[in-house]
Amino acid sequence: MKTIYINAALISIMLSAAIATPATAQSTATPNVSKRQVLQQKRIADGVRSGELTAKETANLEAREAKIQADKHAAKADGVVTTSERAKLQAEENRASRKIYQKKHNERTTK
Repeated sequence: MKTIYINAALISIMLSAAIATPATAQSTATPNVSKRQVLQQKRIADGVRSGELTAKETANLEAREAKIQADKHAAKADGVVTTSERAKLQAEENRASRKIYQKKHNERTTK
């Protein structure tokens, strides 16, 4: 009888550890934001290379990306990135993405 209780307790502990570990390990992870940052930096670089972005436009877009990076670090500072912080970062990424598109497709070019 004691063996059943001990086994049940061990299984319970193992399950709670398995469930808790990924949640705490992922609490400050922002893989979606990081992935979007990389892709948007590539889009900006492509715009510079093709001449679609002027120096001033590039500086403006880079400043936006720097702000997103700073906000991401601030969100991680307390050890937990909350749902609202993630939503804010995603909204910032969405705005930055729209701005990249607008600036790459306006009439200003370097060529």
